[in-house]
This record gives sequence, C-alpha cells and structure tokens, in this order.
Amino acid sequence: MAKKYSSVYKKYLFLVFAILNFSSVYAQQSALIKYVQPFSGTSASTTMASQHIEDKTERLANTIPAVAPPFSMTQWTPQTQLTETKCLAPYYYNNKKIYGFRASHWISGSCTQDYGSFTIMPISGKLKTISTDYAEDYVHENEAATPSYYRLNFNRYKLQIELSSTLRCGVMRITAMKTDSIYLLVSPNSDENKGYIHIDKAKGEISGYNPVHRIYQGWGEAAGFSGYFFIRIKKVFNTGGVYSEGNVSENHTISNQKNIGAFAGFKLQKGEQILIYSGTSFTSIDAAKRNLESEIKNDTFETVLAKTNAVWEKSLSQIKVSDLNEKKKKIFYTALYHAQQHPRLFNDADGSYPQFAGNYQSKKISKGNYYDDFSMWDIYRAQLPLIELLKPDLANSFANSLVLKGQQGGWLPIFPCWNSYTAAMIGDHATAFLASAYNKGIRDFDVKEAYRLMRQNAFQMPDSADYLNGKGRRGINSYLKYGYIPMEDSIPNAFHKKEQVSRTLEYAYDDYALATIAKDLGKKDDYNQLIKRSLNYKNIFDPQVGMVRGKFKNGNWYKPFYPDHREPYITEGTPRQYTFYVPHDMPGLIKLMGGSKNLENELDSLFDKKEYWHGNEPGHQIPFLYNYTASPWKTQMQVNRILNEEYDEGKGGLSGNDDAGQMSAWYVFASLGFYPVDPVSGNYQLTSPSFKQSTISFNNGNKLNIRTIKSSNNSIYISKITLNGKTFSGTYISHNDLIKGGEMVFYLTEKPKNK
Repeated sequence: MAKKYSSVYKKYLFLVFAILNFSSVYAQQSALIKYVQPFSGTSASTTMASQHIEDKTERLANTIPAVAPPFSMTQWTPQTQLTETKCLAPYYYNNKKIYGFRASHWISGSCTQDYGSFTIMPISGKLKTISTDYAEDYVHENEAATPSYYRLNFNRYKLQIELSSTLRCGVMRITAMKTDSIYLLVSPNSDENKGYIHIDKAKGEISGYNPVHRIYQGWGEAAGFSGYFFIRIKKVFNTGGVYSEGNVSENHTISNQKNIGAFAGFKLQKGEQILIYSGTSFTSIDAAKRNLESEIKNDTFETVLAKTNAVWEKSLSQIKVSDLNEKKKKIFYTALYHAQQHPRLFNDADGSYPQFAGNYQSKKISKGNYYDDFSMWDIYRAQLPLIELLKPDLANSFANSLVLKGQQGGWLPIFPCWNSYTAAMIGDHATAFLASAYNKGIRDFDVKEAYRLMRQNAFQMPDSADYLNGKGRRGINSYLKYGYIPMEDSIPNAFHKKEQVSRTLEYAYDDYALATIAKDLGKKDDYNQLIKRSLNYKNIFDPQVGMVRGKFKNGNWYKPFYPDHREPYITEGTPRQYTFYVPHDMPGLIKLMGGSKNLENELDSLFDKKEYWHGNEPGHQIPFLYNYTASPWKTQMQVNRILNEEYDEGKGGLSGNDDAGQMSAWYVFASLGFYPVDPVSGNYQLTSPSFKQSTISFNNGNKLNIRTIKSSNNSIYISKITLNGKTFSGTYISHNDLIKGGEMVFYLTEKPKNK
C-alpha cells in the first residue's frame, strides 16, 4: 500500500511541477495570444456540414500546432507521423504516439507534403534508434501549446520537453524528471533514403540536410535545394554516433541510407536541463549556423519565448474584438493565427535564398524578404487580401517574390510551392493577387516586369518542355481558340486533369484582373482583348439549364447533365456550385440567369438542397451573392449560420482543409462584417458583424472601429449602417474607405429589413 501511495505521490508531484512550469510560461502570454487554440483543425472536422461528406479525407483540416512567428521559415511541431508523404500532416490529434519534434515545412491545412524537415527525439534509459522502439505513448493532458510555445511531458521517459522558436531557428528545453541517461536522436526525414548528418562530439554540434524533391510537375525530381540544419547542444556529450535501420556506429557521418540519424548521449540528474539550439536554412549548413547566431545566439529559453510572444501579440492585436462570448474570441484569434502561417519566409538572415526552379544556386534579395509556398488557388480569395489589408508591406514582399520567380524561371508560376513550378491547381491566380495588390496601391515591386510576366501567361503557350515542367496556363491554346476550354482538351499535363469549365471560369477572372492593370498602364489593345475575354464565362453557360456545363468544340453540350454531382469538367465541386463563380461580372451573370430574382432563387435552391459546401474554396463567395439581389438580408442570415455551424472550438473546429489559411481568413473577414468577393476590385461585400465591437489598426496609422447595436440578443439583420456619423447606403465598402479609419456602426434587428 505504501509503495502504491509513493508511486501516486510521485505522479502527483510530476503533474504539479508541469502545471507550475506551464503556468509560469503562460503568465508571460499577453491579452490575445491566450485565445489561440493551436490544436484546432488537427483532427477530423466535427462541424455540421462536414458530417455529410462521404470522403473522410476531405474532413481533415490538416493544420498543425505550429510554434513559430508569423510567416516564418520553419514551424516546430510535435510529430505523430514519421513520413513526409503527401496528405499526411506531421501531427494528428488522435494518434497515440509521439516520434519526436519536427522542424517542419508542412503547408498548414493542406493536402500536400512536408519537405526538407528534420526531427529531434529525446529519450531516456537505453539507446534505441528504431522508431517502433523509441516512440512514446502520450496523453493530451500532458500537452500544452500556444503560437510561441509547446510543452509535452513524457511519462515513460520522465522528461519534460518545451519548444519555442524564431523565424528561422528553434530552441528546445529538456528537463529530466529523474536521474538517468538521456539520448537525443536527430533524423533527417527523407522518404527517398537520401540525406546527410554529421555529429561533432567535441563541439557539441550536429548538422545535416534533407534533399527536397518536387511533386506534381516533375514529381520525384530534385527541387534544386535542401532543408539544412545546424544544432548546438549546451552540454558535453558522453557518447555519440550515427545510425541507420537500427545499426549504430560511432562514426561521425552518415548519408543516403534508410532511416539515418545521429545520437548524442548525456547523464542528467533529476531536475537538470539541456538546451538544444537549432538553425535552419534552404541554402547551406553554414547559413543555418549563421541564422542561429543572428536570431538566437545564446539567448535563454525565456528570452526567445518572450520575443516570439511579443511578435504574436503585436500581430494579433491589429484586430481587437470585444464580446462577452469568449468562445467566439477563441475561434477568431485561432483563425487569425492560422491565416498567418504562409507564404513561407525562404531567405536567410543575410538575404540569401535558393534560386527559384534552380539547381542548387543561390540568389540574394536586396530589399525585403523572399517568400514561397503560395497555395495560390486557395489564398488569392481571402487570405492574401487579408494580408493586403493588414500588412501591405508584407504583401509587397509577396508580390516581389512572385516577380523574382517569374524572372528566374522564365514564366510567372501558377502555384509556386517547394520553390518550384507545380501546376498543381487550376487558374492563373498569381495574376489575380498581383492585380489585387496593385489596385490597392501596393506597388513597390517591378510593375513593368510583373505585367510582362502576367501578359505572357495570358497570351502565350510555352514550348513543350516548359509546359511539361508546369509553366504557363494549362489549356491556353484551346482557351484562346474557342473562348473556352472544350471537352476534347483533357489537359493531360496537369495534376488536376480535365476540369475544363472551371478553368474557363477562372481564366476569365484572371483576364479581368490583368485588364485592370492594362487599363491603368495605358495598354489599350491589351485591355480591349482582355476585358472581352473576361466574358468567356458566357460561352459555357447553358441557358436551357441555367448553369455552366461542359461543352464540345462543335458547340454541343456534354451529356448527361447532373447539376449536383461532381463532374469531370468541374474542379472539386458541382456545376451548380461553380455557376456562381463570376465575381468580376455579377451583372452579366444576373442577366444570363434572367434577372436578380432568378439569381436569388438559384441561391435559395443551393442552400435549401444543402449543396453549399463550406469546406472547400470554390464556393466561398456564394453566401455574399445575395447582396446582388433585392434580399441582402439572406447574406446576413447565411453568413451568420456558417460562422456558427462551420467553425468551432477544439480539434475538429474547421470544416475542411484550411488550405494555407484561406478557410480561417474567411472567418476573420466574415465575422468583422465584410468580405472580398472580388479582391481585384478593392470592394468588400457587407454583412452583419459577429462581435459587439472590433477595432482594426492599419499600418498607415488609422484605426477603424466597428460597432454593432442590437435591438435584441437575437438580432442579426442590418437595419442601418453609419460611417463616421453619416448613413451609409449600399451593400459594399471600398478598400480606400476602410483604411481611412473612423467608426462604422451596424444597427441590427431580429427581422430582415426588406423581407
């Protein structure tokens, strides 16, 4: 009995120590960072609409509890999956084992793959180097996370592990809860049996790299750079060596074998700690070391944590929401956190970065920073517009990075990830983003070069080698010849094949986007051609069914027609859903549909049939389209419902892939009361805000205070809006009016104004 009591008492003390430790760290957190829930989206969705989705993979938000400043080079995350395989995030909440702590380049909320990562796994007792032997069972009660801090207690190994990080570097603190031998296992995570690792016992250093390989176009080929790391451990090694497939050696170096790694051994007394400093880079091991010296050097764990806390607090506090509903504040700030993961910082502290689509060549940026991992089909809709609104200088760096990619690779990339061409999705939305930024006055990049590259994509077909490599618009010759992409063109050289109707619709939008710049630059011929092409959506609208539909070269429609089924000519959706994708010409679409009342009826039908699917991007603008009818109150009703049903607290709180923050950015905009249906126009469609009050601080020094005055607790419908004391009419507000600041008041009632 006494022995049992002693065991329980020890566990109690262990738990108390952990709680006190975390409480001390958490006390450093400021007013807003405490609302962020990093585990949100790390499990299958539990939201209402997601339960109707048959394909369970589409219910995974695929976020990770990332520890890193906003838009950093490397995110640190606990690792419950060993692989860098496509569509498997490094961390899933429901997995039962931890395999270490990964320096990750996973695209948050995506179905892509990690790359160039490495993992550190601390263990105690005997040395084990096979993952099934050293993996630790863990429980979430021993786990805690914020955007700048992660902690986990290992029950079996009696170790406490804590993480914090800077833009390019990480720091891990290990505390021994009993006297024992401790081993650190460091693994480059190559699925290709490639990579290199070196251990220097005398200096207490471990370094290496994990070569990056392309996916989509050029799948499996070398991407022309690696994920490099440099680790410095502030304790003398008792022992050290390398291993592969469980075979241990006291050699200093190992490379290009399966499951390679290095180990370092120590003897720790109970309560003793080890600090592990890690630098990362995409150019070299030496650069990773220099990044570490630049960003952390010998800072204490508390110093690194305090600095990263401050960075997050400053960023989150650009939008301050006030409401009695604490749950909504948690969802909001978690969304704002997820919307600030990507694009990824790619250059070293000295400005060096791997050349885009290069062959292990480096460039140096002279101004700003260089970024990659643009999940462009997703983020041009709301995530990048959110950055344009809050951080225009950062948006300018994004724009400049895209221009540099185009110059270095010869063509403006469609979906630049892994610092390579991919042609992963459809559309040409680097053009949409550049036009959106340009039209909002974000122009501190080479506009002339940007226009040349955008125009090349819009008017030219690459040669066969470049096209196969992922350059240029897919199906551009067909699009230019017919004014749409006919069913005969199956788009074989793309990850997403066919999808001809969706491509036509999205190219029409991109043509409109480029036309706005052509007009401003005085390029009249280009403007006239592009603005005409922006109406190409009409060529695949069948008036007999009132929807878009597959079409052959001879003008015949594809049969049979299933409006609510996934069809081969539609991207990740149905004809009914994609019919509403004409954000740049809603008056034209309304005319095709037979008037605004018919548009309203079709929107009603979509929602009544429960065909609106919020878990994917093609329909994100749809709830706001009632603003183009006589019943804008239905926008307010549907947006309010989606905010309440499709976002929640906890691990299942997102209804589908977050896709580099797009799903989260939708929540941020919609809950504030406005959304960029057409980002290029610079206009935001209005809806009723979710919060009693919110204040947006713009980088021009202005602030916009948004207040809601409700006639009752159940009021969600707009009866009146005032802007700076004057009645505001209309269903949208411009970007320029927003950033002037002031006060916007929404008066809400229980009953719609025009019902």
